[in-house]
Amino acid sequence: MILVTAAYGNQGQRLIPRLAAAGHRVRAMRGSGDLAALIALGATEAIHGDASDPATLAQAMAGITTVYHVGPSLHPREREMGLAVIDAAERSGVGHLVFSSVLHAIEDELIQHRAKLAIERRLIVAKLNWTILQPTNYMLPAWSTPVFRSEVFRLWWSLDRRQSLIVLDDYAEVAAKVITEGAVHHGATYELSSADCLTAHDIADRFARVTGRPVRAEEVPPDEFMIKYRKHPKIEARLAAGLTVAADDFPDEFAVFRVIGACYSRHDFVGNPNVLRWLLGREPTSVEDYLRGEYARLGTAT
Repeated sequence: MILVTAAYGNQGQRLIPRLAAAGHRVRAMRGSGDLAALIALGATEAIHGDASDPATLAQAMAGITTVYHVGPSLHPREREMGLAVIDAAERSGVGHLVFSSVLHAIEDELIQHRAKLAIERRLIVAKLNWTILQPTNYMLPAWSTPVFRSEVFRLWWSLDRRQSLIVLDDYAEVAAKVITEGAVHHGATYELSSADCLTAHDIADRFARVTGRPVRAEEVPPDEFMIKYRKHPKIEARLAAGLTVAADDFPDEFAVFRVIGACYSRHDFVGNPNVLRWLLGREPTSVEDYLRGEYARLGTAT
């Protein structure tokens, strides 16, 4: 059986159906929320669990042969969760742990990279087989759908800096392959990126090609982006209650966003497509092809 943590996140929603379709039994764990949604994705079992609690993890790991661990995005205890998962996997005799990290985790100016780098360092000396996946920034519906509606592509860093990108469906395909094939991927660290490394202006141009309408790029200050465009659950709940939001209300979240904006404004974030191309056995999905698919999927709903 395969254990998937943070199972109802962006990755889990794409990975679990692939594993189920391939005939794998999946135990899906999430911190809170509807467990029936995990079963609907194809999970055999669905459980609530704190990924930093040893007792909870011991129960979650019972009968597990492979663990796929992805930390909750920008969670303040992401490091502790990852380390606890590795410890529990060792104690339980798990055969393979696949860790979803990030491209260039060694760039530890980025706060979210520090947690992942600490987990990588622990994992490579763990008494178990492991694989580390290092995806670059994702293309997601939440990334593209607002642009189809507004004809504005917004970022909170310099519009002239290049970013490598990956379609999350491509990433889920690779993750499922690594889990399914097992031993041939033991001890591997895979940097995963499409062939597209684009500025915000380049991306706006791709949107324009797909829609046939002008699309412009706009740089937004980090705090404004966080409040108006990030769709952070805590902020959304506060706004829905008719309350105002300021940076002081969520200092940790706003601090992370400011650091990301400052770092990405200073230099490009560049990956290479060769490893992803090899693992997929085809060309990675381009930004333009992804947008064409999303635009067709949405149809007149935009």
